[in-house]
Amino acid sequence: MSKIILFNKPFNVLSQFTDAGTAGSARKTLSEFIDVPGVYAAGRLDKDSEGLLVLTDDGRLQHQISDPKHKTAKTYWVQVEGVPDDNSLRALRDGVNLKDGKTAPAEVRQMEEPGDLWPRDPPVRFRKTVADSWVEITITEGRNRQVRRMTAAVGFPTLRLIRYGVGSWTIDGIANGEWRTPD
Repeated sequence: MSKIILFNKPFNVLSQFTDAGTAGSARKTLSEFIDVPGVYAAGRLDKDSEGLLVLTDDGRLQHQISDPKHKTAKTYWVQVEGVPDDNSLRALRDGVNLKDGKTAPAEVRQMEEPGDLWPRDPPVRFRKTVADSWVEITITEGRNRQVRRMTAAVGFPTLRLIRYGVGSWTIDGIANGEWRTPD
């Protein structure tokens, strides 16, 4: 039986168990939160992103989640600077041109700030003269920093990025920094 862990990764935590970075760096890793032998992250979540990270000991499942050929849906809650208009949302849905090519179509909708959202440490820096808003984006690709690059390409830089779901798994009921096994 495969081990599967659903982890609500905090901001500023690496998606790996050890830090092979610069000598003397004190970056947080998964080992500070998860003490389960033999599991590894299925895909990545940048250290400045939060939310669902799936870990497993099943190599085939890891590949299925992380390989774009399998088109595993990943849903993000994205706090952006400004309030996207219909044209910007349509561009995100249709695919935007990035330096590494046009993105595949995405599911996109404006949303209210998620309820019961944990505070980020450190807090997001806001500009008093610029509004912010939330957008839900579901993609099936997995390019490096893709969602951040997509929102920037349509003129609405990402302030906070939370992965809400991977396939049918979500962070519902998992406190930030906590993990559980799927039901």
